[in-house]
Amino acid sequence: MTNARVNWGELFPSRASGFDFYDLHVTVRILVTASQRSDNSYSYNTVLVVLLTEALKLVISAGLYCRDNSFRSLIARVVEGSDVLLLYFVPAFLYCLYNNLAFVNLSTFDPTTYYLLLQLRVVITGILFQIIFKKYLSRKQWFSLLLLTVGCMLKQWNFSIFSTTSQPTAAVGETTVETRKPDPADGTFRGKNISGFDLSYSALLILVQTFCSCLAGVYNEYLLKKKGSDINIYVQNVFMYLDSIVCNMLILLLQGELVGAFTSENLREIARFEVIVIMLNNAAIGIITSFFLKYMNSILKTFASALELLFTAVLCYLLFSIPIYLNTMLAIFVVSYAIYLYSLNPVVNLSKTPTATKGALNALPHRNSDDRKTLLTIGGKSGGSRSRANVSDSEDDDGTGAPKMEEV
Repeated sequence: MTNARVNWGELFPSRASGFDFYDLHVTVRILVTASQRSDNSYSYNTVLVVLLTEALKLVISAGLYCRDNSFRSLIARVVEGSDVLLLYFVPAFLYCLYNNLAFVNLSTFDPTTYYLLLQLRVVITGILFQIIFKKYLSRKQWFSLLLLTVGCMLKQWNFSIFSTTSQPTAAVGETTVETRKPDPADGTFRGKNISGFDLSYSALLILVQTFCSCLAGVYNEYLLKKKGSDINIYVQNVFMYLDSIVCNMLILLLQGELVGAFTSENLREIARFEVIVIMLNNAAIGIITSFFLKYMNSILKTFASALELLFTAVLCYLLFSIPIYLNTMLAIFVVSYAIYLYSLNPVVNLSKTPTATKGALNALPHRNSDDRKTLLTIGGKSGGSRSRANVSDSEDDDGTGAPKMEEV
């Protein structure tokens, strides 16, 4: 009889990496909200911010690769992988839309509501994961996915009469906007939607951003583990960020701001401290996310990031006085419980390069006999070979170099 214990070691390589990942995602939504004007608009060009962030990611990835290789080698790798470079235009375009829509939607929704609604992507991600990787989820895993979706839907229910906060009212003039009590009737607070989905253009943009997140994450994972599995992770990042820069430049061109965006006035606005921190934070998220996709999968990453909900809600209350209603607390509780259920039955997928041993299989009590036979067969055929780019996949944390499976 197996022990139903949460194996957090399978969720994150280390506790520090998990908390760092949470902190970066929570911080970026708080920073973007804090950088807005009183009317929830931006004084800087958000598309240019996304473009410069991608350029920063490109420099970081190239620098990390050149620590152990020459710049000429990087150029050679890019030329050799030109076919994969073209394939990366698909996730690059989707991430471009996602990153730009994040600024738009955070000007319409408060950070907690915004992130709760984005959690609807988990069911879509699960379906795409099955289609692309042919790894079917169990009933318990599907139940946890659906439970998380229900938790997101709870945000729509109006429990404002149970609000635990009381905000002072203030006059709303034509030129000044001060703190005011949230309006339960229209579900807004300081002009932002705090009730969830409604039949509006803003809700449509959230749906578009959700689909962009799902498609980009799973397709990027396919490139990392399938088509580009023999390409260095930093070179793959270079592919992604080169294509992302091109996509953002196309958006500026379509807006007619390709030249105007780089004026001294716009650059002065972007040089503000909070905007620079946003770019640095987003750059760090982009680099770390690529490693999460390399060593995990999109579903696991989505559930891990769902833990940010609690931190986001508390920080929004402390910093922006955004009230925490009963529906918000219930939604966070249900989503957290869904994470717990999923952690009891994480999806396991083999990397293409590491080998599987009997010892590794014995450490996995939740696998059925068919899975164990398959893993033994693959482990026997692979012969311990692995690519240089994925050498970290097959080394234990203790540095023994013992082969292991990839948990995704």
